[in-house]
Amino acid sequence: MPSDDRIKAQLMTARDLGRTLDRMAQQVIERFDPMAPASPVDTFALVGMQTRGVHLARRLQRRIHTQTGQELPLGLLDVTMYRDDVRLRLDKPEIQATRIPFDVTDRELVLVDDVVFTGRTGRAALDALMDRGRPAAIQFLTIVDRQHRELPISVDIVGREVPTLPGEEVRVRVEEVDDEDGVWLVNIPVSERSTNDSR
Repeated sequence: MPSDDRIKAQLMTARDLGRTLDRMAQQVIERFDPMAPASPVDTFALVGMQTRGVHLARRLQRRIHTQTGQELPLGLLDVTMYRDDVRLRLDKPEIQATRIPFDVTDRELVLVDDVVFTGRTGRAALDALMDRGRPAAIQFLTIVDRQHRELPISVDIVGREVPTLPGEEVRVRVEEVDDEDGVWLVNIPVSERSTNDSR
């Protein structure tokens, strides 16, 4: 947790996060068409948004495999250059890996992110995916929905809705990046608010 953050509440423990991912994996499985002639491996895929969405998508992939024996394809997506504020940022954008090792055309995609707020990052992700083909459908999955949309982006599978106040932010931490799992509501310094409150 950044040292300037002031924790207001812990929203999920590591155990809570694990249970939430168990439930979300089941919700993804329920979207499989049992009458389809093709395997879900050929018709579905998970796409994790950098950074924490990638690790959450990997965990979902493992859970779905454990429950069904099906290992869904997994893609990694960085949307930095598709953001509508990239030209407004003074610092050089930090680009992370995008790796989509499958054809998105005619495939049902589950886009995975940790937090959704304004919808602008979700819009950027849709643009990035549509540049690669024409998916049959894109469903959006997130651990926390902060609401307060600025764009008409909806979430199909959500772990928890947490309406936030000005100056508050939700921090989802995952062991692969942060050495711990959990979700916290924090107060952030005024100097950071303009760059953080845009997702």
